[in-house]
Amino acid sequence: MPDEKIETLVIGGGQAGLTMSHQLKQRSLPHLVLERHRIAERWRSERWDGLKFQFPNWSVRLPDFPFPHDDPDAFSDTGTIIRYIEAYAELVAPPIRCGVAVTRLAQRGGGGFIAETTDGTISAENVVVATGPYQRKVIPDVLGDHPIFQVHASDYKNPAQLPPGAVLVAGAGASGAQIAEELQHAGRRVYLSIARHRRLPRRYRGRDLIWWLADMRLDQMTPEERGSARLGPVISGAYGGRTIDFRNFAAEGMVLVGRIEAAQDGVIEIAPGLAESLVDGDLVYSTFLDTVDAYVKRRGLDLPEDPDARTTVADPPCVTTPLTRLDLAAEGITSVIWATGYGVDFGWIDVPVLDERGEAVHHNGISEVPGLYFLGLQWLSKMNSSFLSGVGDDAAVLADHIRTRR
Repeated sequence: MPDEKIETLVIGGGQAGLTMSHQLKQRSLPHLVLERHRIAERWRSERWDGLKFQFPNWSVRLPDFPFPHDDPDAFSDTGTIIRYIEAYAELVAPPIRCGVAVTRLAQRGGGGFIAETTDGTISAENVVVATGPYQRKVIPDVLGDHPIFQVHASDYKNPAQLPPGAVLVAGAGASGAQIAEELQHAGRRVYLSIARHRRLPRRYRGRDLIWWLADMRLDQMTPEERGSARLGPVISGAYGGRTIDFRNFAAEGMVLVGRIEAAQDGVIEIAPGLAESLVDGDLVYSTFLDTVDAYVKRRGLDLPEDPDARTTVADPPCVTTPLTRLDLAAEGITSVIWATGYGVDFGWIDVPVLDERGEAVHHNGISEVPGLYFLGLQWLSKMNSSFLSGVGDDAAVLADHIRTRR
């Protein structure tokens, strides 16, 4: 027999789990939230010290809870976001138990679910999995046990954490770009490995990227409208927030290299195609500017033109004559930061709702198994599903669905 029975169990105490609790409370639906560590744990332990949030202050919000700030166009640090989520938790006052992990979720005979936890078993009619999209660190098995300092971006804290010497940052998404720039500002010689990416403007025609996404309703784009593309935009809130062009990084001394292909005895083989990757990023960038310009003209918006945004930078020597091999010892590289992303980890879900890649199968967060839901995943129902500003809409839909099951 289960130790406890509850109508709805919410697994995860980050912004998604808190928002789900908020929506359930507003509908007077009994529930329990379980968090394996602390509220907003990943914000606390899996972010580096100098991280700046990628969203301007004016765009940060959770349901019924405005974000306090002095500068709407600034970008907040991690500590500020943590305090905001903590304050939201005080507002919501969720029925939450921290330090309790769910080790297995299975279906119960006759309907519903059994959750095995580190604090006993719980029977639930409904379960909302709100554990987030960043669960499993993806680290390519390239260098293996080669004697060099290696760390995933989620475990990187600051330049002083690394041994003296040059640094290779593998991965040029938003995190990799911001970490590489921070290390360069700290006086390190930095090598940045770049593959395919989506480069977008931080600001254009006097408005931030997030403003454009919202005003053009691109942040409401559905997974079906998006297609198979999965690359996130390369944007940054660091140093006041500015558009990233990797050629500018190179002009300041950074060495750009292509995608890491293989390695042996500390010598990395670099795949060809660095210049082509930059061109592809430029195409995404210019296409977005064209889309904005057409939108401004169509809507008759009184916004200034921005010709400087289309200024092109010449390819630096590291692009025109790219490295094909990188000898870590010869280049004085003593650290590798793997900014290579994350995968989900749903291995504890013993319910037939996962595909061959181990990812959740659902429609707008609602699985085909009655009563089992997902929240906070990227592109759950639309582009902004994993944004602080978007998770509340999805939570409201799930709460309404749960209410109909009563």
